[in-house]
Amino acid sequence: MNEPIGIPPHREGAQVVLDGTTLTVGELITLADGDAVPAVAPEARERAVRSWRTAQRLAASGRLYGRGTGVGAQRSVPVEEDDETAHGLRLLRSHAGGAGVLLPARQVRAMLAVRANQLLAGGSGIQPAFIDALADALRLGVHPAVNEYGGIGTGDLTALAQTGLTLIGERPWTTAETRETAGLGRADPGVTDPGPADPGVADPGLADPGATATATATATASEAKAPGPAEPGATGSREVSGPREATGSAGVADATVSGTRPQGAVSVSSTVADPAGTAVEAVAGASTPARPSSSPADGSRGDGHPAPVQFVMVPVARSAGAPFDAPPGALTQAAPDPRAAGTTAPTPVSRTAGTPGPVVLRAGDALALLSSNALVIGQAALAQGELDVLLRATQAVAALSLAAVSGSPEAYAAPVHALRPYPGAARAASEVRRLLGLADRPRPHAGGRIQDPFGFRAFPQVHGCALDACERLREVVEVEINCPSENPLMDAEAAAAYHHGGFFAAPLGLALDAAVLALLQTAQLSVARLAALGDPGLTGLPAFLATGPVSSSGTMILEYTANSALAELRSSAAPASAGHAVLSRGLEEAASFAGQAARQTLRATDAYATLLACELVCAVRALRVHPEPPRVAALVVATAALPADAQDRPLTDDVTAAVRLLPVLASL
Repeated sequence: MNEPIGIPPHREGAQVVLDGTTLTVGELITLADGDAVPAVAPEARERAVRSWRTAQRLAASGRLYGRGTGVGAQRSVPVEEDDETAHGLRLLRSHAGGAGVLLPARQVRAMLAVRANQLLAGGSGIQPAFIDALADALRLGVHPAVNEYGGIGTGDLTALAQTGLTLIGERPWTTAETRETAGLGRADPGVTDPGPADPGVADPGLADPGATATATATATASEAKAPGPAEPGATGSREVSGPREATGSAGVADATVSGTRPQGAVSVSSTVADPAGTAVEAVAGASTPARPSSSPADGSRGDGHPAPVQFVMVPVARSAGAPFDAPPGALTQAAPDPRAAGTTAPTPVSRTAGTPGPVVLRAGDALALLSSNALVIGQAALAQGELDVLLRATQAVAALSLAAVSGSPEAYAAPVHALRPYPGAARAASEVRRLLGLADRPRPHAGGRIQDPFGFRAFPQVHGCALDACERLREVVEVEINCPSENPLMDAEAAAAYHHGGFFAAPLGLALDAAVLALLQTAQLSVARLAALGDPGLTGLPAFLATGPVSSSGTMILEYTANSALAELRSSAAPASAGHAVLSRGLEEAASFAGQAARQTLRATDAYATLLACELVCAVRALRVHPEPPRVAALVVATAALPADAQDRPLTDDVTAAVRLLPVLASL
């Protein structure tokens, strides 16, 4: 639907403060989209420093899981003190076993932002330099290559292991902005690739992330054992000072817009191009949260799900003495799958400029980084943002359909919903009244039907459930973004470490499943309203809103298109939380499958946008010939953006234009 683009440039001076406690879904989306850059709150970084020092002291006095022991079924296998750093490196390498296609940059950037903010909550015990490096990556517009499959809702182990290897310099950074595949390693023959970080040598450090590196510290694994060690230097961004102006195309006007209205909203042009290429000013100055095209340059299909790619081996140079277990020769890089037309892979970025400096891995860092569902949380945040926009747009579309069939307003009367006080239902009814200019106690339409079909009469009750589920999803996501979930959990105040199961993503998986099930219910009503709009018995208009000869088909085919999209949504509504797995020799005998739930939610929102657009096309066509069309903003906007020709012709461009119009309707 939309043209592929890269990460857009952020607005001048736009920042989102990461403090480990207050990050919102809307702010997270602006970071994922490159509309803002992160700023680490000093008090939050100090909290992370205290957590790191607590972990060092506790490790010096006793074993910690994953640091002084193996992981999973290997939890009782001891790790020698002088092997802890090497053990962490082996842990990252062994867990970087993700597979499947590479995820879109937007989803990976969301993961980086989530993980940085979680680490600032102060429960991980990780070296603070990792936080600085994550923030630098977001500023610089680079991200690790992350594969789709690997997480089961008990920690995004593969995705974060791939991220960890990138942060320490063992895997390349990538960017979605460069459209052509390039080789790994040195971009300039005169520049040496630093290769993987040497655990025995500290990295260049920065007191303030984003400034030029000015100091170098040295440390050994044994020093990490001493009580109260000095903090290692934070990572620096080479040849970068302050926030970076990225070079991608913003692509806002074409985008399916994500994010909640009050959070991270930015002013965008609401000019919508019709299929004939005529630009129409829909709503001047509409304030709409923006995201880039749903078909970015990194291979996304446009629904949040990436297109297929294959992996090829590409030679890469590395420094002598770099601690590779295998001889130098190859790293994996994604290349376009010849079966997927137009697919492009992320391009590796030279480590010599414009990327975070490699972090020196220290004892305890590996598991501290891995203990999170950051990828799933980021995907869930993006899905919630999209869902919020679509549900608000649905209220405008349903209002137009109600007017098109001269439906009864009684089902939307305030007293009806005051006596059965579900917040979502009351909100849905109130919004339809507002959009159509109806009174709280609207009078029955003279000569109208006593009752309408469920698609109109039960809309507040059904759509209200989707609104409530979307709000619940936002609440769960914001809890997950702003709390430590690492195992073991460091408590700096009590100087204690707790081994626990807080990483089990049951709340998130269940909230995602509930949102899609609720979305399915309101989607079914949308398809029902679409069918009603083609029924002369309800509208008093020609069958399928056709003009010309009586045998004309009009909008008949849109019922098929909408039901095809509904089938995709229905298949995505099978609860992922019903899954089961027994892993690691029986030690881990359950899983939330929140990752699957997040991917299903992204697919469901994409399908829903299509079927809702089909309803919008039909509602507008009906109101163009309605004897008493309402004089409301939603109709003015829609009629200006959608073609007026009602002759039999292909309707694909109409649906595409209607999809682009949904974010504008959501902002009314």
